Amino acid sequence: MEVKKIAVIGAGAMGNGIAQVGIMAGFDVAMQDIEQRFVDRGVATIKDSLAKFVGKGKITPEQSDDMLKRLIPTTDLAAAVKDADLVIEAVFEDLDLKKKIFADLDAKAPEHAILASNTSSMSITEIASAAKRPGRVVGMHFFNPAVMLKLVEVIYARQSTDEAIQTTFDVAKKMGKVPVIVRKDSPGFIYNRVNAPTALLLQLILDKGSPTPAQFDAAFKGLMPMTPFELLDYVGLDIVLHTQDYYSKTLSKDYTPRKALKDLVASGNLGKKTGRGIYDWSAGRPAIGADNPTTEYDFTHMVALQVNEATKCLEEGVTNDPKDIDLAIANGGGGMGPFTLAQSIGYDKLVARCNELADKFGIETFRPTKTMQEGKIKV
Repeated sequence: MEVKKIAVIGAGAMGNGIAQVGIMAGFDVAMQDIEQRFVDRGVATIKDSLAKFVGKGKITPEQSDDMLKRLIPTTDLAAAVKDADLVIEAVFEDLDLKKKIFADLDAKAPEHAILASNTSSMSITEIASAAKRPGRVVGMHFFNPAVMLKLVEVIYARQSTDEAIQTTFDVAKKMGKVPVIVRKDSPGFIYNRVNAPTALLLQLILDKGSPTPAQFDAAFKGLMPMTPFELLDYVGLDIVLHTQDYYSKTLSKDYTPRKALKDLVASGNLGKKTGRGIYDWSAGRPAIGADNPTTEYDFTHMVALQVNEATKCLEEGVTNDPKDIDLAIANGGGGMGPFTLAQSIGYDKLVARCNELADKFGIETFRPTKTMQEGKIKV
């Protein structure tokens, strides 16, 4: 099926980013939200972003104007989706809200339209249950900022047809993205699932009180674009709390949010978006030095948890190709994939790291899998 028009539901950070990606790729894009002020803010964000592309010489002013002509901002859901070939829902991570929206989309979008959710972790199958066309409901998970990051996870719901998945995959490629197919609808899909134990380790360290976040992050300064605790703040501690709570119900009780994280969220210190979280963001990005780094943890602890969870994705059939996992991790946040790193570090060392963390915190989720202990995965 050829996709000519896309409707994006939600004009917030993810919605307007996806809409911009769409118009830059040559699609007509309706961007809908429930209030005009949200729509106007989304349009302003897109205009500012395109102006930066013009300023850097990546597009011409004429191209920017042409792109904006393909953007259709509206508060009318029926008008937004009436002739859409692909509808992408990009609203807050609330399952009941998403199901309500999908019921509305199912009633108002053309029969041939594919309905996609940009959810970062929730069950596409559960969301699809609200529609009478479950075969045409898929996951299409962009990463923030959608304009910059390459990864798009294209996720099968239990009932998704191969044709719907392939069409969504092709749209992502036309957008200049690197799509990876998630073959089994599972919490966190690939990228967030592989990184879930890392977020758990960080909240356990935060709860313990040592090393301090600054000492921990100092050990990772220069090894990654954003250090681990800084990244939690950037994502939003409320989002981290919500996601870990979801994993506690769907993956393991080990993910149950701990007191230090809950206290920060309860106090309203959510990270970058509120100016303060684990770090102070009031003057811009926090200054994290490389001095006084912890010697208790190093890069191999983080890699070990990623590799271990990646093997679970293979064992459970979330994907059957380790190359797809490496592709997802490399394009979702930069750096190298876990299996590539495992080959250079050595599985024996990583297995020992997993057992060390499992014993230290009493967390069986950290315990190495059979696949990891065999150490045979190559990419």
